[in-house]
Order: sequence, then C-alpha cells, then structure tokens
Amino acid sequence: MEIIKIPKKEGIIDRTTGKVLNRKLRVAAYARVSTMGAEQLNSYESQKKYYYEKINNNPEWQYVDIYADEGISGTTDYRRASFMKMIQDALSGKIDLILTKSISRFGRNTMDVLKNVRLLRDNNVAVLFEENNLNTLDTKTSEMLLTTLSAVAQQESENISEHVKLGLQMKMNRGELIGFNRCYGYRNENDKLVIIDEEAEVVKFIFDKYCDGHGANGIAKMLTEQGIKSPKGNNKWNDSTIRGILRNEKYKGDVLQGKTYTADPLSHKRYKNLGEADQFYVSEHHEPIISPEKFDMVQEILKERCGARANGRRIGNVGRKFAFSSRIRCGFCGNCFTRRTVVGKDREKIPSWSCISFAKNGKENCTNSKTIREEMIKEVFVDSYKLLSSNTNFETEEFLNLMHDTMNENNRQDELEKFKKEFVDIKSKKSKLIDLMVEDKISENDYNEKVEKYNRKLEILENKIEQLKLLAEDKKSISDGLKKVKELLNSKDIMEGFDQEIFNAIVDYVIVGGYDENGVMDPYLIRFILKREFDLSVPKDVPDEVIIQNNKIDLNSNNVLVDFINTRKYFSYEKDESGKLNKVLRNGLRIRVECDIT
Repeated sequence: MEIIKIPKKEGIIDRTTGKVLNRKLRVAAYARVSTMGAEQLNSYESQKKYYYEKINNNPEWQYVDIYADEGISGTTDYRRASFMKMIQDALSGKIDLILTKSISRFGRNTMDVLKNVRLLRDNNVAVLFEENNLNTLDTKTSEMLLTTLSAVAQQESENISEHVKLGLQMKMNRGELIGFNRCYGYRNENDKLVIIDEEAEVVKFIFDKYCDGHGANGIAKMLTEQGIKSPKGNNKWNDSTIRGILRNEKYKGDVLQGKTYTADPLSHKRYKNLGEADQFYVSEHHEPIISPEKFDMVQEILKERCGARANGRRIGNVGRKFAFSSRIRCGFCGNCFTRRTVVGKDREKIPSWSCISFAKNGKENCTNSKTIREEMIKEVFVDSYKLLSSNTNFETEEFLNLMHDTMNENNRQDELEKFKKEFVDIKSKKSKLIDLMVEDKISENDYNEKVEKYNRKLEILENKIEQLKLLAEDKKSISDGLKKVKELLNSKDIMEGFDQEIFNAIVDYVIVGGYDENGVMDPYLIRFILKREFDLSVPKDVPDEVIIQNNKIDLNSNNVLVDFINTRKYFSYEKDESGKLNKVLRNGLRIRVECDIT
C-alpha cells in the first residue's frame, strides 16, 4: 500500500472551482471607540490612519475599505452600522481578510464575537486579531483561544459598566445633573437648568388651567387650537404630554435622578426604576417655574382624579372622561369594563365597552363576555328610567328623600378636617423619630417599628381623606342629578335622551352579562344597580366574587324594580366555529333595574 501526501495549495482558493486565485488578498480593517471623548477620538483617527498605511504598504494586499464606528459600544453588534456593513460586504465576497486591533475592538459580547467569526470563517473570510496574534482560519488553536479571550473581553466590559454606574451614582449623590436630554421650559447650560421664558409661560398656563378644573384632554386641545408647538415640535398636543408635565418635579425646582436603569451591559435595555436601583432626589436644584405649593396642589388633584383603588380597580368616576368609566362590571369575571373604539364597516368609529380581562389580557381570560356599544347602554338606560318612573312599586319620593337625607346627614366638613389634622400630627411625630435615634433616646429597632406603625396609620388616613374629597367633589353633581329627577317626575315629562347627571345620581353601577332564570348564558343581559345611600365614608367596592355569585337572574328577589325585554333591534358581531365574524340581528335586550344584587 502506497500513501502519497497531497500538500495544501498556497494562496486563496476559489470555493466554486477549487482553483488558486491569481490575485491580491482583498483586505479591510475594522476600528472602533466606545465614547466620543477627545482622547478616544484621537485613538479612532490613529487606528484608521494606521490600517490605511499598513494595507497599502503590503504589495500582496489590495485595499478594500476601513470600517469604523465611533462613540458606539461593542456589546451589541446590531448597533454598529459600519460593523454590520463590513459583515455584509464580506459575505458578498468583497473581502478576504479583516484586520482589527483586538478581540475587544471586534466586540465585547462573547456570543456575538463567536457567531460572527464562525460566519465569516464558513465563507472563507479570515479575521486577524493583531494584539492576540490570532488568525481565525487557523482552526487548530483559534476556536479555544478565541472563546477564552472573548469571555475575558466580555467580563472586562461588564467591569467597566459597573465602574461607570458607580461613578454616575457618586455624581448623583453630589447633586450633579446626569443624563439630562430635554425638559420643556428649560435648557441646559453647563449642567445648569436655565428657564426658557416663552416655554415657561406655556407650563404656567398648563398648571393654572389644571388647578381651575380643566382636564389633560381639554388643556391639550386648548394648546393645539392656540397653535403652540408641543415639546417635540408637533402641531398637536396629547393628554399624555400634559400629564407628563404636570408630574415633572423639575418645574418646582427639584430633580429626581435615577428614574430609569440599565438592566445589563450587554442588552443596554433601560427600564423604569420601580425600586430596582437607587434614586436621588435633589431639592432646590434650580430656579422653579411653578411654586412648590402649586405643584403639590396639582399632585393632590391628579391623585384624586385617578380615584382611589381597591383590588387594583378604581372606585368612583372622578376624572369623568367617559360616562361609564369604572361603572360597568362584567357579570362573568367581576372585572370593570374599559372603553374601546370599534371601527365599523364604513370606517365609522363606534365607542364601545369591553371586559378589561380580555381587552388587556386576551379573550381566553373572559371567554363569555362580549363587547357592547356605548349607545346601546345609553338607550336601555332611558328605557329603564321611563319604566322605573311609572312603576308603582318604586317609591320615588322615598328614594329621593333617602338620598338627600344621607347626603345632608353625613356630609360633614369637620370629619375631613379632623382626618387632615390627625395626618399632619402623625407626620410631625414621624419626622421627630430620627432625632430621637440620633440622640440615642430610642434604639434603631424601636425607630424602625415606630416608623412602620406611623406609615400604616398615614396610609389609612390618606385613603380616608382621599375618599372624603372624592365624594365631596361629587356632591354637587349628585344634587343636580337628583334635582333633575324630581323635576322630571313632577312635570310628568319623559326623558327622551341619555342624561349623565341623572345616571350619576341614581345608578351605583351596571352589570353586563350573566345567566337568565333557566341558567342560559346571556352576554348582553344588562342590570342597573341603584344607589341606596350617599355616605361620606370610605365606600366598599363590590368584590368580584359577589358579582360572579349573583350573576344569575332570581325571579323571587324583592330587590328587582324593573325587569323587561326592550323592543329595540341591535346588531352584534359573533364569530362562528371557523373564526369568521358574522353580523347578527338581536331583537331586544333583557334589562333589569335592581336595588341590590345580594
């Protein structure tokens, strides 16, 4: 047996024909610096000049290009435009060899470095890491060494990131301004916030109008109509922009630093800081546009208009953005309905309401609930009111007197003042605790226990104060509504259209969906639950479980005032077994008016 060694061919092999290409080696270089500092930019220019001369001075090489990224981190390759173009050119057959200073210049993410090197190697493109004397086409040693060195480069990047974070935290701790991009009404001059007079007037206008009772939507419309440009230079203002300005502490001269944080040095993703990282609040940092007193007043109004929350759900409808906000409950899961806009066949926008469980989290979270048009709810309320006012079982005068009596009996301003005074007293006691601990009059354990105790009391009082304010704010609306009800009944006039004041005055909440007396599911069953009192105390939100347990019609209930099927015709859209949406005609809806559901 004779064995003959066939030596490898010297030069560049054409992967299609297997022949040696009689041409120069096409060489490119890659350079990168991760910051835009003067020192690094000098290094960047030096790298480009070095590679240009090195490639052109070699007679066996043909210069292709120098791909360079400046001021870009190397932890994610997709952020580096020149790097990605170089990879694409190499895969297109334009490059044979890529020169780069080191693995850390090529990338600081181990997985990205290995992925790109292997991709290039599979296409017969070599990468020469000069500092490490490593040619990636030399498969004997390159893979293991490359993995090790890449891991070292990634660890180095993570260490640098931690050092940078520490440095930024030290600056924030000293009250220095970090990461300031733009704040409407201010400009940054040498890390100092200077007021822009023209924009400051707009900010004052926004705060003044909000204190006068206007909502974010209304203020946004005013500014748009006045032709004032938004902070982003748009012609139209959004309510979210208004709320962002109203909540920004910079307008009262303070700065909260650390509102966001970077999860890790590889992904560079930033998240809202909900307590995952330290924050630094700097008081009296710069000249305010809004007085601290007015700013704090606006925060109170914002909190009130959002409403108090119980079990993750808002109680009340203080914002009054829509007629049924926080007033419709799902008969299948107990959750609130949320307002949506459905686009009709002729591109008509139809205001509708859907169970928030499936609107936000998917249909599988509340499979029986259906979307219902807002106009349908308004129409059936009018029908219900007409029948209710003519129902001999409904003692109208007794109902109205009960409502007025409970309002007059319980609406005591002194109760609100009492809670406010108690709140201030406890805050004062809490603030003195730190002095007692510093003076060694109480231990650290005693301090922590007392602080926790005071915090619990403050939270309870804050909730009570908020509820009293919410209900006090609603008093005039309720009174006006009851007055209208009385006038309508006395005049024997008929309510022709939906009246929100009357609805707010007599309806506590609406339940949509449930089961009839035979246990047949009806997603369009509508039940109006009337108010039985107006008590200035913390209202008890109806638990989801109570709604679900009482979602079947009980014909023997004494709480039912009206039970009927209206004669209106409605169209709804239902999906068939194939998932196709079909228009379905419904002849009337089952409507009930009840005093209570239990």
